[in-house]
Formats: sequence, structure tokens, C-alpha cells
Amino acid sequence: MARRYERTPVSQTETETELSEQTHWMIAVRDNRDRNAFAALFDHFAPRLKGFIIRSGASAHQAEEIVQDVMLTIWRKAAMFDPHRAQVSAWIYQIARNRQIDIARKENRPMPEELKEEPGMEPDASQILAIEQEAGQLKQALATLKPEQREIVEKAYLGELTHQEISAQTGLPLGTIKSRIRLGLERLRHELKDLKQ
Repeated sequence: MARRYERTPVSQTETETELSEQTHWMIAVRDNRDRNAFAALFDHFAPRLKGFIIRSGASAHQAEEIVQDVMLTIWRKAAMFDPHRAQVSAWIYQIARNRQIDIARKENRPMPEELKEEPGMEPDASQILAIEQEAGQLKQALATLKPEQREIVEKAYLGELTHQEISAQTGLPLGTIKSRIRLGLERLRHELKDLKQ
């Protein structure tokens, strides 16, 4: 959950168009090196970036490292952000994509299909929007689960823990964990199907 953050004033040209909350955070980082705004950006984008990177073939551990690197790049290169050229989400996802391409080249690995794109192409805003919408729908669906089911499903899929690790953390038997995950996923599938109709 993003931390509460008070907006700082932005220049006249930047207030002419309605800017997203994330863009206000980015402008505060760019113009004032605002650490609270950066923390809010991190809270908002880090989990989304991790999911995006894992979906394009990286391991959970590698995704964590890439996210850390991307967020550090955002802090260092904040001066390059221009809200008139790209939305902050498009700018951040492009940095993440470029980092993944660098790693794939460095390790001489085949390039995942999702990363193959003509050089110089702008990030696909519709793809980013779809990811944001999916994340919102998943959050809505998770909220409908019983608290004990939601906790286990989140640990398994968002926290990337094994059943054994969840058992050690919660003290619950493996059978209970597997059962809660199965029931929780069935409920999630049902809820997500309803949300997409």
C-alpha cells in the first residue's frame, strides 16, 4: 500500500494537464529529491514491476534484483523524466525492460519474446494499463477471500514462499495450507471471471 504523501507544487506547464498521483511523486523526486515521494513510488511500482519481470521469464530472485536496480536508476535519473513525453508508468516500465535486455545480452541468453521490440519504439501504454487493471482486479478478488485463505494465497503467490516455508512461518500443517490455497484459488478464479465480464 502506498504511503500517504502530500503533493508538492509543480510548474505551471505541468499543472495544465491533469497528472496522476504517481506523476506528482515522480516530479517531487525529480525537482526536490523528495525521499517520501520516492518511498511512495517504490511502494506503488516495486510489486507491479516484480510481477511484470517474472511474467517475462525471470526467476523471483532475479526479478527482485532487477526491481532494486530499476528503482535505483529512477532515483539517479529522475532529472530525465518529462511528464509531457511519457506517463511515469511507461517511463518506469521502459527502464525495467531495458535492464532485462541488458541482462539477457550479458548472460548470452535468448531474448524473451515479450522483450523483442523494434529499437526506438515507445513503451506500449495499453500493455501497461492492462497490467495495472489486472493488478486492480486481483486486489479486488483477493479482498473477497476469507482472511485465513487470503493470507496463505498471498504468502504463496505474492510472497513467493513454498508450502514448507508457509508451514514453518504459520505453524499450520501442510495439508491445511494446501487446502486453503486450493480453495482460495478456486474462489479467485470465480471472482476474476465475474470481474472480467
